[in-house]
Amino acid sequence: MNFADCSLREAVESDLPAIVAIYNSIIPGRMVTADLEPITVEDRRGWFQLARQCGRPVTVLTDPSGAVVGWQSFDRFFPRAAYDGTAMVAVYIAESHRGRGLGRGLLDAAVARAPALGLHTLLGYIFAHNQPSLRLFEARGFARWAHLPGVAVLDGIPRDLIIVGRRLGNAADTSAPTPAF
Repeated sequence: MNFADCSLREAVESDLPAIVAIYNSIIPGRMVTADLEPITVEDRRGWFQLARQCGRPVTVLTDPSGAVVGWQSFDRFFPRAAYDGTAMVAVYIAESHRGRGLGRGLLDAAVARAPALGLHTLLGYIFAHNQPSLRLFEARGFARWAHLPGVAVLDGIPRDLIIVGRRLGNAADTSAPTPAF
């Protein structure tokens, strides 16, 4: 199964258990998130509702059976009006579906959709030891904009955070197809 076999749609509240399960599956690896313990659906309910209210709904990627195999969100960068056009983009793929280009397709769809949501700049917050994610974002036109040494401590190990960024609106960005929702 590849990205062309899947469908994109805006997430609904009944997708939260799948979204949370995918998120929780990456916590033990200590490569993707600064959360150290699993979260609950209730923990994510407010985040999910806020995303919808702000006009930046969560997107899910479903396989041909309709099962959620990945998701993407645009999270607020900073709570000041001048930053409203900037968001942190997050992409998560179920462990059983990684390595098939689904993350690349989901990130491309997010970049294509972002301008319609009023976004002109996308950021990714990626641990420096997460080379697969750094390669993915850099291959999709994101550049390293910041290096924050030792800002996270995972199991007693200081970890660096790399902030990657991409400005939107040039010809390369607008030529990508806009995903249907």
